[in-house]
Amino acid sequence: MMSDKTTFVTQWPKIRPHVVKLLRQQDISQPDWQNLFWDIHSVYIWDDKGAEQLDRALQEDVATYVREAQRRVMDNQEDTALLTAYIREWRKFFAQCGYLPLPFRPCDVMSKQRMATNAWYPKKGNESPFAEADAHVRRMMLVSWNDYVFQKIRNRLQDSAMKLIQAERKGESFESQLVIGVRESCVHLIADSAENLEVYVRHFEKPYINATADYYKVEAARQLEKNGVHDYMRFADAKLREEEARGAKYLESSANSLALLKECLVEHLVEHFMDQMLAECSTLIKSNDTEKLALLFRLMDQVADGRGITPMLEQMNEYIVQQGLADMRANASTITQDCEKYVEALLDLYNKFSRLVEEATENDPRFLSARDKGFEEIVNNCSIFMIEIPNKPKSMKTTPESRCPELLANYSDMLLRKTPLSRKLTSDQIDAKLHEVLILLRYVKNKDIFMRYHKHHLTRRLILEISADSEKEENLVESLRNVGMPADYINNMQRMFKDIELSKGLNKEFKEFKERQGGQQGRSSFTDAVNIKILNVGSWARSADVIPVSLPIELEDLIPEVEEFHKQKYNGRKLQWHHHMANGTVSFSNSMGKFDLEVTTLQMAVLFAWNQRPLDKISFEGLRLATELPDSELRRTLYSLVNSTKIKKQVILCDLQDVKTPKDFKECSVFWVNQDFCIVKNNKAQKRGRLNLIGRLQLASEKTAEENHNEIAVLRELRTEEGIMKLMKMRKRISYAQLQTELVEILKGQFSPSRKLIKECIEKLINNNHVLRSDQDLNEYVYVA
Repeated sequence: MMSDKTTFVTQWPKIRPHVVKLLRQQDISQPDWQNLFWDIHSVYIWDDKGAEQLDRALQEDVATYVREAQRRVMDNQEDTALLTAYIREWRKFFAQCGYLPLPFRPCDVMSKQRMATNAWYPKKGNESPFAEADAHVRRMMLVSWNDYVFQKIRNRLQDSAMKLIQAERKGESFESQLVIGVRESCVHLIADSAENLEVYVRHFEKPYINATADYYKVEAARQLEKNGVHDYMRFADAKLREEEARGAKYLESSANSLALLKECLVEHLVEHFMDQMLAECSTLIKSNDTEKLALLFRLMDQVADGRGITPMLEQMNEYIVQQGLADMRANASTITQDCEKYVEALLDLYNKFSRLVEEATENDPRFLSARDKGFEEIVNNCSIFMIEIPNKPKSMKTTPESRCPELLANYSDMLLRKTPLSRKLTSDQIDAKLHEVLILLRYVKNKDIFMRYHKHHLTRRLILEISADSEKEENLVESLRNVGMPADYINNMQRMFKDIELSKGLNKEFKEFKERQGGQQGRSSFTDAVNIKILNVGSWARSADVIPVSLPIELEDLIPEVEEFHKQKYNGRKLQWHHHMANGTVSFSNSMGKFDLEVTTLQMAVLFAWNQRPLDKISFEGLRLATELPDSELRRTLYSLVNSTKIKKQVILCDLQDVKTPKDFKECSVFWVNQDFCIVKNNKAQKRGRLNLIGRLQLASEKTAEENHNEIAVLRELRTEEGIMKLMKMRKRISYAQLQTELVEILKGQFSPSRKLIKECIEKLINNNHVLRSDQDLNEYVYVA
């Protein structure tokens, strides 16, 4: 135990030499270091005034040491020498700020706890009870350094550091640790955590940024005037990267210094000359100078609030639209005649613009959106390809739309059908081209037109069994779901595939049914050759599309048997025969040879009119009576037999010399079988062969383009009403603006409804008491349950 005589007076002579050694960074033995703790601790325990006396004595010694350090620093008159001496003295002193306070930790703690409580333990968490005392001594040391050293030479330190940085900008070499040392002293000069960056901000950060701004105000203007805009962009880009790297080295990372520096650099290197640089944007885009365009993008992207990027986006969008439409118009004479060339032209444009965006902006999302917006305008432009869709079924006013969805469907058909194009491509190449079609389809606004034509083509391929690959057919239908096609469209087409599979089984069962009815003797080779397709009318065709026709006797006799078989298997289901969708093969014999003709059922009905009288001439009226076909269908069927572009010798001849359209046939026109018909290959008449006369399989009764477009308009009206009712049932009460926004979102996978159509459908639903206007607000609608 220490005696009561243990006081500051008795212990300080033992303590002070060690304190001086610590201040001067001299070695202390381990026993002396440990005794120092005990000696200081004993003073705090046994001397009531010991803490205050120790604090005062310590402060005097620290002040003495700091004044000596000040003298050593001030002895250097030259700026670099002064800076070097200051950094050396500061780092020695700051290192001791971490060691000297340790033995004095109990000072303030014990004095406070002695007054408050006898507990020597922290009250909150694991916080050390000596931390505050440690901070007190450290704070006292830093205050002394600030008062005696830093405040005396702070302006010279600040100016010297900025001169060194300026020298580095000009390519001169120096010891970078000098600047870093000044930064560190500014950061650590205040021990209070709430204000520890105040000195740094005032005496280092602000001078650094101001010096940077002053330098580039002059240098940037000089570079632009001397080298021009293009070289200036390289200069600005290089200096931005250089200054950001310099700032990361010299500025404090825990402060907001780098952000402020970047803001200053962007202002003086980019914003002040933004108009001159943006004036070159259009030229760079048109010349496809992606290197300089990428440079301009990096610079403009750093301007706040999109003020630099927005003009670039506008010019990019304008270029894509103008260049794309110009290219399409330049090739209009070619692509209007060939859907394959049309699709290839669109893909070339898409790939060209995609490469431009990728190389110039590294696929920046904003520029990808500009590309998509511009390309969508090209795809949906109706100045080259146009169809007229009525605004309302009964309205004479029409809205022009692009034929792009129709041409995309035709191109898909060429890839999926057994055609010269699909035969010369490998499976992977076909997959790649179908994927490209899906890419283009994403930009089509009126996808309902694509789906209408695609379903027609799919129907032909499935019925005629001319699909190149059934797996690709199903994969494409599933992929259409992924590009936003409505689920009911997709489900409808998937049911078509199922119907074809079910029909294969039904054919087998029908043949077994025929065997049970009449035995093997009653089963004919004709029955074996028949392939019946029993399809769901809702998925394939509408009942209004039935075309009356008088069939050959063999087919007429088969129909009741099929109906009897179907009735036994599916009681209650009614069969509806769509002969215009059927096809078959007939044998044609004459003096030239024997040929197999692939024909539609309607063509077969016409040809069989001569089956019993092959040498007769039959008038148009006679053929109408014999086949019972409507006038328009008979004309179209006869035209396919009289004027087939596939063959040199026609199957049927006519007394008219020049038949250009089906309308050229007259009531008195006479037709007869060409007894000299044969298949010609390599200018040689063949005695045998097979010839396909089907062409485009007829899927419905002949309609004008206006009628087809009216059907599209009617379907759109129904879809719009359906969408409105879905929203009304879900929301119960909704404003017109919200209804329009959500309705467009629902229907965007099919078409874009116009405001006029939306309003007319709402009025119709109001008149039918499905929707009411709100009494409080006429622009708000209420659902009627």
